[in-house]
Amino acid sequence: MAYLFTSESVSEGHPDKIADQISDTLLDNFLAFDTNSKVACETLVTTGQVVLAGEVRSDTYIDVQHIAREVINDIGYTKGAYKFSGDSCGVISLIHEQSDDIYQGVDKKEKQEQGAGDQGMMFGYATNETENYMPLALDISHKILIELAKLRREGKEIPYLRPDSKSQVTIEYSDENVPQKIVAIVVSTQHDEFDEDDEVMLKQIRKDVEEILIPRVKDQFPEYVQKLFNDDITFHINPTGKFVIGGPHGDAGLTGRKIIVDTYGGKGAHGGGAFSGKDPSKVDRSAAYASRHIAKNLVAAGLADEVLVQVSYAIGVVEPTSISVETNGTSNVKLKDGEIAKKVTEIFDMRPAAIEERLKLRNPIYRETAAYGHMGKDPRTVTKIFKSPYSGEVKKEVELFTWEKLDYVDKIKEVFEL
Repeated sequence: MAYLFTSESVSEGHPDKIADQISDTLLDNFLAFDTNSKVACETLVTTGQVVLAGEVRSDTYIDVQHIAREVINDIGYTKGAYKFSGDSCGVISLIHEQSDDIYQGVDKKEKQEQGAGDQGMMFGYATNETENYMPLALDISHKILIELAKLRREGKEIPYLRPDSKSQVTIEYSDENVPQKIVAIVVSTQHDEFDEDDEVMLKQIRKDVEEILIPRVKDQFPEYVQKLFNDDITFHINPTGKFVIGGPHGDAGLTGRKIIVDTYGGKGAHGGGAFSGKDPSKVDRSAAYASRHIAKNLVAAGLADEVLVQVSYAIGVVEPTSISVETNGTSNVKLKDGEIAKKVTEIFDMRPAAIEERLKLRNPIYRETAAYGHMGKDPRTVTKIFKSPYSGEVKKEVELFTWEKLDYVDKIKEVFEL
């Protein structure tokens, strides 16, 4: 019997995502001036206020207030009408030094003996139902909001948009787990006040979303996905009605509160640890990226149609306590999942320092991860410039989304004789 599956996304202007972006931009600035920085930055945003907290051990000093304000302005919170603006909000810093008790378990004289920064389990997932090996419902949800943000910044076709928005996509699957059609799309977008009454306003927003936004999103997908868009889709556009009050004025935002949006939209599994604001010694982040890297390369190599990788750690211990692989009956090799996992451990070194080195994680690469998902993005090289009133200017060429590279496909094919 056919079944439905739903995923959601939130925009860069959503309160929780504002918090994530501030935390990750602070992290980038610490790493830009001191690659050995140990950082765990949390952010709270609410009406007119930003609170920064957490633990840092670093040889550099950065202007955290200025950085937070820049991020907020860049997202688009620049007007007093939003009740939250980068130029006028208060910024309180409660950041203090990392505990010596944690540091002693992580920092080692021999880099490869670096222990995990925390205990816990992390997951990586990949599926061949999309070109970027991501679950389709989440991929569409992200692209809806990325395109909505472009329309907001262009300010021409839909000039009334404000930064806060959410999307949700429901897809019908066959018994063989193949997407059949899009059943429902939800878009809630913050907007300016309208001169017209609420019904006229909502009619205009619905028309613009269905006739301007959705066609632009549809055009980004290959033909087999475009066919899933159909005339019978149920649209819920701003279903509660007026959405003028939004952003941190409408809801408080916190770092790490959108972990399912950040990963696989409810597909696969999640260990519960957030990513943003954490340096790569925190395996919550680095091992989740490494697990995605493994899963994506396994699927791309043709080992299975979908793969879920789990890895677990004990704080201060260098070797993982476990690594498992699940193919959910889609494996194309005559091996049990446990046997596949054993071979995976021979291919991928999952010690924390090895992950940092393999994926080049001690670079300032994290601001770009903090909205529209940490997985499924195109790996690329960019040049970034960081300025500090205390340390001057540094220019760095860095690789973004290294965990999305298909650089182990040949090795996997060799080991598994694919």
